[in-house]
Amino acid sequence: MQPHRIAVVAFDQISPFHLSVPCVVFGDAAPRAQGFIVDVCAAEAGPLHTTAGFDLQIAHGLEALQQAQTVIVPSWRNGDEAPPAALLDALVTAYERGARLVGLCLGAYVLAATGLLDGRSATTHWAWVEHFSKRFPAVKVNADVLYLDDDNLLTSAGTAAALDCCLYLLRAQRGAEAANKVARHLVMSPHRQGGQAQFIEQPIPMSRRDSRLGELLDWTRASLHLPHTLDSLAEKALMGRRTFSRHFRQHTGSTLGSWLLAERLALSQRLLESTDQSIEAIASLAGFGSPVSLRQHFGKTLGVSPSQYRQSFRGYALARKAPSAAAPDTDHQALTG
Repeated sequence: MQPHRIAVVAFDQISPFHLSVPCVVFGDAAPRAQGFIVDVCAAEAGPLHTTAGFDLQIAHGLEALQQAQTVIVPSWRNGDEAPPAALLDALVTAYERGARLVGLCLGAYVLAATGLLDGRSATTHWAWVEHFSKRFPAVKVNADVLYLDDDNLLTSAGTAAALDCCLYLLRAQRGAEAANKVARHLVMSPHRQGGQAQFIEQPIPMSRRDSRLGELLDWTRASLHLPHTLDSLAEKALMGRRTFSRHFRQHTGSTLGSWLLAERLALSQRLLESTDQSIEAIASLAGFGSPVSLRQHFGKTLGVSPSQYRQSFRGYALARKAPSAAAPDTDHQALTG
């Protein structure tokens, strides 16, 4: 199995947290058997100063982008500052040869400065959305999502959403189980759908009603094969339809329909990766009703058919197991022990 190379672009006055997000998801927390190589690089020479008061010595320059399948810009210094021309040229060259480009938080500014986001959808930290829209009017900005993937150009909101975005990338490369292991290691939710709102305007205090709603969500996840509707779940929660809708959005940052689709797709991915169930059986177990519905939603959301998804991750699993027959999976033990 060929390793997947990831280049992470650092810069002077970088936030250590932003830099650490892709490094920890694909480096520290990911088992070595998953086959990632993370190269931190920079367009600037010399030690880089961080916002936390210490310096970084970066081993690689922009040549690291030449071999990377994924290039991540974890943020940017200032939305008003133009990135170096050499960095922009290297990003365009990487994209044109097929690399995926990722702009986390203000890293979206760097991707937009290349011109590659013109006419495409993107997001960034909600506090910078208005500024971003004025500076890059050709980009279709969506402030109501955690991350967006548009033709190998991926952008995310800030801070915690960057972790969600990197887990999404990990899931796309290595499957739901691999992403779940890393999320468990990081003590965070294994999956937040990209379409979830960046923040909740009016968070409500914890109450018995919130506890009941949380229990209902757990029950719904365990019974996705049932034909859940707004009315049926509102009745089970002992709420009126409008009250339930309002509390559901406040609790999850999403509508019921979007949440159900995300949960059903996630279950379908796990079943395709870890079982030999037929497409028809998986469609039924996940609540899609028919294989046609499963294929339509799978293709629209993930860009591949369920069969192609299964074949891809079965091939990866076989490649990963082949060289390790004589040795225990110590990385797995370290993450789950």
